Amino acid sequence: MNKSEVFEYLQQKNVWHEITEHQALFSMDSIVDVDLPYPDADAKNLFVRDDKKRNYYLITVKGDKRVDLKAFRKENQTRPLSFASEEDLLRLMDLIPGSVSPFGLLNDEDRQVNFFLDEEFLKEPGLIGIHPNENTATVWLKTLDLLEMIQEHGNEVTTVPIPERD
Repeated sequence: MNKSEVFEYLQQKNVWHEITEHQALFSMDSIVDVDLPYPDADAKNLFVRDDKKRNYYLITVKGDKRVDLKAFRKENQTRPLSFASEEDLLRLMDLIPGSVSPFGLLNDEDRQVNFFLDEEFLKEPGLIGIHPNENTATVWLKTLDLLEMIQEHGNEVTTVPIPERD
């Protein structure tokens, strides 16, 4: 799914959402220039793999959080983790760097990517802001609606406290 297909999908599913169009963003640092309606709900996404390249994970956290991958590994019993390659990102989720998003899981035909969501997104108001598979917009929707769509697609979904790096 590309950006317009994500928007169409949300309409077909009758999922409440708002869209903030903006210039292309390639890092969380550049978001400060954008007027966001729900800044506390903005998400950051890490696409990682284990050292054997057998298991892939999308970890989604609040935008200002710095993830401790070693602590994450220990708490979730994974093998050692590192960032996945651009080739893996394109092959598994049909995304390019800068556009990583949980919506990319809907492109994961073989359901190879496990989704880990920081449980912070479940707290009031229960909103999350993510790219529509392109970094030129942010889609705001209810966290539970996002989880339902991903589970319906068939990817494994886990909500956990994600450890922060000091």
